[in-house]
Amino acid sequence: MLPAEYKVRDLAIRPATVLAPMAGVTDTLFRRVIRSQGACGLLMTEFTSSEGITRSAAKTLRYLQFDEDEHPIAAQLFGANPKVMAEAARMVEDLGYDAVDINLGCPAKKVVKCGGSGLLRELPLLEKIFRMVRAAVRIPLTIKLRAGWDDNSIVALDVVKMAESIGIEAAAIHPRTREQGYTGKADWDLIAKIKGAVKIPIIGNGDVQTPEDAERMVRQTGCDAVMIGRAAATNPWIFSQMEQYRLTGTYRIPTSEDRHQLLSGYYGKILSANLPDGVGKMKQFASWFTHGIGNGSELRRIVHSARTPGEVVENVERFFRGKSADRGNPAHEPDERHIQAEVRT
Repeated sequence: MLPAEYKVRDLAIRPATVLAPMAGVTDTLFRRVIRSQGACGLLMTEFTSSEGITRSAAKTLRYLQFDEDEHPIAAQLFGANPKVMAEAARMVEDLGYDAVDINLGCPAKKVVKCGGSGLLRELPLLEKIFRMVRAAVRIPLTIKLRAGWDDNSIVALDVVKMAESIGIEAAAIHPRTREQGYTGKADWDLIAKIKGAVKIPIIGNGDVQTPEDAERMVRQTGCDAVMIGRAAATNPWIFSQMEQYRLTGTYRIPTSEDRHQLLSGYYGKILSANLPDGVGKMKQFASWFTHGIGNGSELRRIVHSARTPGEVVENVERFFRGKSADRGNPAHEPDERHIQAEVRT
């Protein structure tokens, strides 16, 4: 059974689901799309540079914008300078975030040079960061980490034990190494091993595409919550599906019209926000989201051919008007279908 909630100190996360931080994806507009579908317990920002925050860089501070309806929300920080990380955490607390999270998982080269999964090779420095950030903030402090740098340095258990001893209050585990990136299979057995060794909440992450996957992860690892990353970009309904599955053993598949309404609404918000990178964000989201739409390759083509945000919106509406006369292949139009739960054992 999927957990109904978990607690990080006095912060109740209900249901026990978390939106993973994703660069270029989990900005305030996308987070509000997820929240509008309901049933995501905790939102997280894009991972944000502590150096940029403390310099009050305008571009960096945009990553930290959020609306009141996004609570509970955690800000995720990356960096390798303990003093700067502590100051950035203080600033995040002052902005009204519910928790601070330290990124120890990003595999990108430019992030590894100054934090992210690169810190998994520098545990003495990591301990200093933990201690200084913990001393700097009163709100809950959590971490998200990978298994280790490579197969010869699986350090996640040691890191989580150290974090717990310093007062960090939860850990999300993505059980792939930095060397793996997003390839291969996530080692859920590592999540189970860490869960059995510490008392703080452990959030499982990796290879969860469906509510059934989430339930298997909980059953196999005993984790306290499930974090969803890339699957949320292709299926923003996954959190509500997980809650439906938890309560009833079934869940609803979104129809083409559901996808039309969500895509149009999201693009409309981007258009209204007049973002400098609005076209880029629209094209990025199309690359993920349209794989669940009949004739999605054509929709991706017309989105990517557009030159302005307004043109993207016009092309999308034209595409769906064309579909209204022909509902397409029933395989892509599961209006009334529900996925039945596995027999639970």
